[in-house]
Amino acid sequence: MAETADRQSDGAGEQSSAPNQREVKRWLASLARGNRQWIRATVAAGVVSGLATVLQMYFLATLVHRGVVEKVPVTDLTLPFILVLLAIVVRAVSQGLQTHMAARCSEDVRQDARRHINRQWQAAGPVAISHASAGELSREWLDHVEALHGYFARFLPQMVLSLIIPLIILVLVFTLDWLAGIFLLLSAPLIPLFMALVGMGAAKLNQQNFQAISRLSGQFLDKVRGLSTLQLFGQTEAASLLIQSRSDHYRRITMKTLRVAFLSSAVLEFFASMAIAVIAIYIGFGLLGYITYGPSDQLTLFSGLLILLLAPEFFQPLRTLSQHYHDRAAALGAGAEILERMDKLGPRFQGDHPKRVTNQAAGPGDRIELQSVTVEYRRGHPVFRNLSLTFEKSSCVALTGPSGGGKSTLLHLLAGFVEPNEGAVSVLGQAPGADSFGWLGQTGFLVNGTWADNLRLTSPQASDIAIETALKNVGLRPLLDSREQGIYSYVSEDGQGLSGGQARRLSLARIFVADYDLILLDEPTAGLDTDSEVYVLEALHKLARAGKTLIFSTHHQALLTLANRMLLVTEGEVHDA
Repeated sequence: MAETADRQSDGAGEQSSAPNQREVKRWLASLARGNRQWIRATVAAGVVSGLATVLQMYFLATLVHRGVVEKVPVTDLTLPFILVLLAIVVRAVSQGLQTHMAARCSEDVRQDARRHINRQWQAAGPVAISHASAGELSREWLDHVEALHGYFARFLPQMVLSLIIPLIILVLVFTLDWLAGIFLLLSAPLIPLFMALVGMGAAKLNQQNFQAISRLSGQFLDKVRGLSTLQLFGQTEAASLLIQSRSDHYRRITMKTLRVAFLSSAVLEFFASMAIAVIAIYIGFGLLGYITYGPSDQLTLFSGLLILLLAPEFFQPLRTLSQHYHDRAAALGAGAEILERMDKLGPRFQGDHPKRVTNQAAGPGDRIELQSVTVEYRRGHPVFRNLSLTFEKSSCVALTGPSGGGKSTLLHLLAGFVEPNEGAVSVLGQAPGADSFGWLGQTGFLVNGTWADNLRLTSPQASDIAIETALKNVGLRPLLDSREQGIYSYVSEDGQGLSGGQARRLSLARIFVADYDLILLDEPTAGLDTDSEVYVLEALHKLARAGKTLIFSTHHQALLTLANRMLLVTEGEVHDA
């Protein structure tokens, strides 16, 4: 079972074509557009910090020049000293605001990204989602989205600041010494050039890194879930070797990514340091009188020191950008993985609305209709072809037939989990899934919490009396009376403390609490003991007497007798039995 899931996961990864970088950049840009105010605020705070830095260096150079060259008494240097301190305070405050604004921008962007993913999952439905590993989905929801933080909090604002701040410093340096300004102007493009060269390989490595960790997460979760089966068939050693191999593959890719990151940072630091060193040599020899070309003979301690102090600040935004350039590569890699998953699940959302053409149609409010419906999971292999059916409201319909005949697919069509390739489906005058309905699959769904928490998933305002009544309707009242905490007794998501039948009945109780008009059930008595079967039959009988529309698949003879209409579903055909 686990190995089959691995092969499916691997095959899906090999066959899928990842979105190109242009699509990923377009998606990242769409996330940025919704948070422009925070990005602009971050840039504004960064500009204020840069201006404060320039003023700090200016007043510091003034302080040194007046004290050393002009021999001004210390008491007369109070004002420049206070201005230096004031500039430092403004710089610190603006940097704090920049960090705060950047964090707020990143938080909002990640919330938007998760909304996009959530809407895509909702549109795809549980059937499409079930084909993906839970480990991969959780990794994309958590780590892949978190990988966008650096891009929006650091790289994007810094990209603007790396243009504005150096330009301000360059203008000031040109007014002091145009030859030093030319040195800065010629050396500045080296950093962006090497950033671009490094980025070509870094983005690809980061994408491989995200692919490897997603696959490893999915396979590890599959192995843990299927551990009992692996032990029964003596396959634990093979599973361990596979996880070890995948872990080693992830380690190699991670080390390769880190190697590129450290190497690129070292190269960029080297060129920045060399440029600063050249300017320092020029200033030093100019002040000593060894260089007389151009404006060098006009250098003073003030202008020379100010240029030396501003030179590192000129390169600092570019160096910071180069450090954050790997955040860009990480965001591109994570974005490619997220968009690839979205493309697998179906048409991608733009904004709040799906780019999709639905085949669902509104119809009479007193019936359920399928009109010339065709469904195929693989091209050329339809599950149903030109299927037309009508179910009356308040009817009780049983779907029976051999396994694999299409019973679950028919229920998924009515629930809106699957869209037909052709034709239209109308459920009580609405598109499938437009109105709330009751659903009970072959496996009951529970969450960590109390019994009341589980029943209030669909009806948050349900009273304690309504919950106790629902539990009575599914035959859980004796068990409830035996619990000291009653409906506030704890239950885990795997139903700890409950038998399989009791957990299924606890899930069924939600339908009584919510009071749905339409109830769909997929093999409601499968795998239950005799006592639980009796309770489920009695509960469904109560729902049928209450005028609910029940449609369920089953092989159970007692359930078939409950129905007032029975349909045989076999080999893509549906007809009355």
